[in-house]
Amino acid sequence: MAMVTILRNAGVYQPEYAGRKDILILGGTIAAVGENLKADFGGSLEVMEINAEGMAAVPGFIDSHEHILGGGGEGGFHTRTPEASLGDLIRNGITTVVGCIGTDGVGRDAAALLAKAHALEEEGITAYAYTGSYQVPVHTLTGSLMKDIMMLDKVIGVGEIAISDHRSSQPTFEEFARIASDARVAGMLSGKAGIVNVHLGDSPRKIDLIQRVIHETEIPASQFLPTHVNRNADLFQACLEFAKEGGTIDFTGNEDIDYWETVSDEIRVCKGIRRLLDLGISSDRFTISSDGQGSLPIFDEKGQYQGIGIGKASCLLKEIRECVQQEGIPLEIAIKGITSNPASILKLSSKGQLRTGFDADICLLDEDTLALHTVIAKGRIMVKDGKQQVFGTFERS
Repeated sequence: MAMVTILRNAGVYQPEYAGRKDILILGGTIAAVGENLKADFGGSLEVMEINAEGMAAVPGFIDSHEHILGGGGEGGFHTRTPEASLGDLIRNGITTVVGCIGTDGVGRDAAALLAKAHALEEEGITAYAYTGSYQVPVHTLTGSLMKDIMMLDKVIGVGEIAISDHRSSQPTFEEFARIASDARVAGMLSGKAGIVNVHLGDSPRKIDLIQRVIHETEIPASQFLPTHVNRNADLFQACLEFAKEGGTIDFTGNEDIDYWETVSDEIRVCKGIRRLLDLGISSDRFTISSDGQGSLPIFDEKGQYQGIGIGKASCLLKEIRECVQQEGIPLEIAIKGITSNPASILKLSSKGQLRTGFDADICLLDEDTLALHTVIAKGRIMVKDGKQQVFGTFERS
């Protein structure tokens, strides 16, 4: 039986602010957004109403870079980080996730990544994946990067391909350009983004390979989504130049930025977005991802392993709060980084907006504190009053 839900009197962000309205959800789809909506099915369908007074209704969060299989291993097998659970995601407002593999493309592979994406989908959210990992040549499932993107429904691009990092495969310009070319054509032929998700390390080479491709070939900047752009000040400046040329840059959230600011020149996400906006760069040109379950290894100046942390999905909403509360960035601008902007560059046509016909992925936030109140994924209430309602197969309620 189809589910019918009406959210009453929410401050609706589509993500632009649309005023106080009702949202009618029919099954897994937004059926209407308007004032004083009514739904009468003659008693054949039960209509549930949720009082959203004092709440901001925003699109469900899209995490475009999450290590759903776990990551890490830079300090040995015991430093492999654990997989993401459904609760890790929905408790933090994430209703769509894109899984990736990082440093370890051997102990984790494309088959396992796709299996995990399917598992999360079956448990109630939307999940996609990138084929590949840090390594070049790209580790694929079918033996072909183009086949993976074209023929595997959940694969929407390739990544995270590592450059400017001592853990990368040190790809040549020709290798890197071929990856971008194959991904672009495969995306065109399949109607997908064919995006190249690029891991950026600390090397002074910064984004040189990306710049060479967009300046020396016909491949546009829109084919790349470089991530970890706020890793250090020099890298961030280079990525701002890339954004000025029409590229989209992906900030990596950090729950522990208060510490990292004391030991590095990592750019706090809210300050980085403020700089981007102050330079007149379009608010469509940034995304924020969590790097959730990914490893955060610490190396000394000689590249020797010193210790490890773990990325957390909870950083996404934390970064939105800091944008609004610390930098005075309007919610309708900040929220684009985890809703409409990733949906656009990843070509997720039914995601990232609260409009008629879009998927009913909705988060209700307290308008004053931006605390997460309710999470709806594909029309199903996953979190209510801040408490998880739906649990993964092996999660304890």
